[in-house]
Amino acid sequence: GSLPKWVVNRVSQFVAPKAMKKIYKAGLKYPEWKRKHDPGYKPWVYPEQNTLPSVSLTELSVQHADSLENIDETGLPE
Repeated sequence: GSLPKWVVNRVSQFVAPKAMKKIYKAGLKYPEWKRKHDPGYKPWVYPEQNTLPSVSLTELSVQHADSLENIDETGLPE
């Protein structure tokens, strides 16, 4: 589905600015929070700190949008 233009306009005028203000306020508090919560843990800077399992490149495949239309999801739990 598509959204009516008036819905998109209303959201962009009211909801988006409020969300940005909340994100901004949270960002201001982040340095103090990080000082208290493991300040040396930065896996985006130091990959050796990453504890997530790696994915092999051979397990990845390219999917095209037209092939995604015919996926049978009837047996999947919600």
